[in-house]
Formats: sequence, C-alpha cells, structure tokens
Amino acid sequence: MTNVVGYARVSKRDQNPAAQEAELRAAGASRVFVDQGESSRIADRPQWRACLDYLREGDTLLVRRLDRLGGTERIIIETLHDLDRRGVNIRSLTEPMIDTTTPMGRALFGMVAVFAQLRVDTIRENTMRGLAHAKAQGRVGGRPPKMTPEKIAQARRMRAESHSLDHIAAVLSVGKSTVARALAKAEADAADMRNNSHG
Repeated sequence: MTNVVGYARVSKRDQNPAAQEAELRAAGASRVFVDQGESSRIADRPQWRACLDYLREGDTLLVRRLDRLGGTERIIIETLHDLDRRGVNIRSLTEPMIDTTTPMGRALFGMVAVFAQLRVDTIRENTMRGLAHAKAQGRVGGRPPKMTPEKIAQARRMRAESHSLDHIAAVLSVGKSTVARALAKAEADAADMRNNSHG
C-alpha cells in the first residue's frame, strides 16, 4: 500500500497550521510534517528537509496546494523535478490535475510542469534581454545612482573649498561613504583623462 506523507506550511508564527494538517490527515496522510513561520522563498526549511529525508520511492507527497512547497515557480519546479527523479508521487488537495498517482494525472502534471518551466525561462530571457538593452543604452539594472553628475560636480567644488565630507554629504542628502566613493572615482577618471591627453 502506498505510504502517503503530508506537508503543511504557514508563513507566520502566529498562523495556525492545524487546519492544513487536519485536511491532509483526513485525505489519508499517515504522517504530516509542518513548518511554521518559515518563508516560502527559502527551500531549506527544517520540516521540509525532514520530509524529504523521510520520503521513499513509491511514496506519495500530499499537500493542500503546490504553493506550500515554495513561494517561487523556480523552487516549485525544481522540487517537482527532484521528487519525480526520486520516484515520489505528488498529489494536491485543491488542484485535481496535480496527482501523479494516476496515468491521467501524471500526463496533466507533465503538461503543467512544461508550461511552468516555459514561463520561468521566458521571464528569465526577457529579464536578460532588458538588462542587455539597458546596458547598450548606457544604463545598468537596479536603483538609479544617488550621485548624479550635477551632485558630483558640486561635491568637487565644495571639496576644493575645503568643506568636510560630512558637510558635503549633509548638503547633498547622501551618505558620507557615497560622497567619498564618488569623489575618488571622479578623481581617478580625471587622472585617466590627463594621462590619455599626454599620451
């Protein structure tokens, strides 16, 4: 007889996982592993690790929803592929198409996994294309720089007038280290330009 193992997770410590656990036991889980207050974006959760160690080939992992396995599509897909390689079935209480214990469920699951992987790959490809385009336009990903060319020019003028880094940082509403880095880079760039002009 197939050994059915349940896994439940709630993200916050003050959330009660009892309802999830009761549903899983009512659906046939002989043992339920529960993570409480663990982030869905972390794959290395204590009870999830214990659950994976406990599962054996031929067992069925039972969850209320696939999102209990992880908070990102990448984590979920990697988890599903890993379980499939180990010969562990998976069944979701609220997603009937996710049931690899039946031939039809396995076929549907395969299609879902393919489309989910395609979505992840497309998002990654679009992100890389966007970063490449931004780089080609002279921009880089992330937050805009705190020190604009105007602020750098003002900082250099103030520094030339012997103002302290603390004073310059306060006037420009940035951190002292930000000013120091910007001035050091500006000085290095100026030195490079002087050397190139002499060369």
